[in-house]
Amino acid sequence: MRRLVSRKKALTLVKELDAFPKVPESYVETTASGGTVSLIAFTAMALLAFLEFFVYRDTWMQYEYEVDKDFSSKLRINIDITVAMRCQFVGADVLDLAETMVASDGLHYEPVTFDLSPQQRLWHRTLLMIQDRLREEHSLQDVIFKTVLKGSPTALPPREDSPSQSPAACRIHGHLYVNKVAGNFHITVGKAIPHPRGHAHLAALVSHDTYNFSHRIDHLSFGEEIPGIINPLDGTEKVCTDHNQMFQYFITIVPTKLNTYQISADTNQYSVTERERVINHAVGSHGVSGIFMKYDISSLMVKVTEQHMPLWRFLVRLCGIIGGIFSTTGMIHGMVGFLVDVICCRLQLGVYKPREMGLLDDHVKNEAPAPPLEATENHTH
Repeated sequence: MRRLVSRKKALTLVKELDAFPKVPESYVETTASGGTVSLIAFTAMALLAFLEFFVYRDTWMQYEYEVDKDFSSKLRINIDITVAMRCQFVGADVLDLAETMVASDGLHYEPVTFDLSPQQRLWHRTLLMIQDRLREEHSLQDVIFKTVLKGSPTALPPREDSPSQSPAACRIHGHLYVNKVAGNFHITVGKAIPHPRGHAHLAALVSHDTYNFSHRIDHLSFGEEIPGIINPLDGTEKVCTDHNQMFQYFITIVPTKLNTYQISADTNQYSVTERERVINHAVGSHGVSGIFMKYDISSLMVKVTEQHMPLWRFLVRLCGIIGGIFSTTGMIHGMVGFLVDVICCRLQLGVYKPREMGLLDDHVKNEAPAPPLEATENHTH
C-alpha cells in the first residue's frame, strides 16, 4: 500500500514537471487563417528538409598544408609527348640539380604521324575545353578529385584509321624515376651520350633543315598516375615558326596526398609557366633548339581529404529547420492576427462611437432635473 502511494506521488510530481501540457480539444478553436499558415509552414518544412538531405549526401574537399619531410624517395615522371621529328633524330633525358644524368630506360620511342585522326582531334578539342573551364573555375578541380576512378583516362585514344603517309613524328612515352630535387627534363636533337664533364647530345650528324620541334603533350604528370586527373599541360600543342626554336616550361611541383571515398594516393600537382623563342645567335638569342621542362619541388605538401557531414549534424540542422519554421510562422501568424484585431477594433470604435454619444446626449436632454426636497415639502404645506 505504501509503495502504491509513493508511486502516485512520484507520478504526480512528474506530471507537475510536464513542459508540454495538453489542451482539451473542446477548448481549441480552428480558423481558416491558421490552417493556411500551417499549410505553408508544412510545405516549407518539407521542401527545406528535402534540400537539406541532398546537402547531407554531398561531400566537399578539405585542404590542409604541412611541410613535406620526405626527401629521400624518388619522384616519378609520367610522359607522353609527340614531336614532329623522326625518332632517330631526337633524344630525351633528365639532368637534375646535382648534374646527375638520369637514364631514360623507361621511355619508349614510337614512330607515329603527327596529325591527329578526326576522332583524336575531337578528343583533343574536348580536353582543351575542359582545360579552359578549369582555368576559369577552380572549384571544378574538386569535382575531378571526387570522381577520379569514375573518369576516363586522359591518354590520347588510339588511332581508328591507318595513315596514308609514312610516320614522320616520334611519340616519346613512359616514365622515369628521378631524385626529389630540381631538375631539367628535355628533348633535343641527337641521342644523349654519357660525358665525364657533364651532359651532351650527339647532334652533329643532324641537318638544321630537319629541326622541327612542333610538339603535342598528351600527358605529363608527376607521382602516381591516376586515371581521371587532368594536368595543366595535358593537351598542349605547339607549332614551330622556325627550325631553330626553343620551348621552355617552368614547372613548380606540389606534393599532394589525396584521400577520397574512392581512392587514397600520393601524387603531385603542379603549376607551369611557358616561354618560347627563336634561336638566332646573330641577334643575341642564344640557346639550344628543343623542348625544356625545368621543374622545382615545393617544400609544402597539400593534403586533400573528402569530407562528409556527420549524421548528428544533419539531425541538428533538420530539427533547427522544423523548429525554426514552426516558431517563426507561429509568431508571424500571432502578430498579423493582433494587428488585424487592433485595426478592426479601431474601425469599429470609429463607426459606432458617434452614434452612441448622440443617443446619450438626447437621453440626458429629455430628462428634467428633479426639484429639491425642501421646496417640495413647503409647497405641500
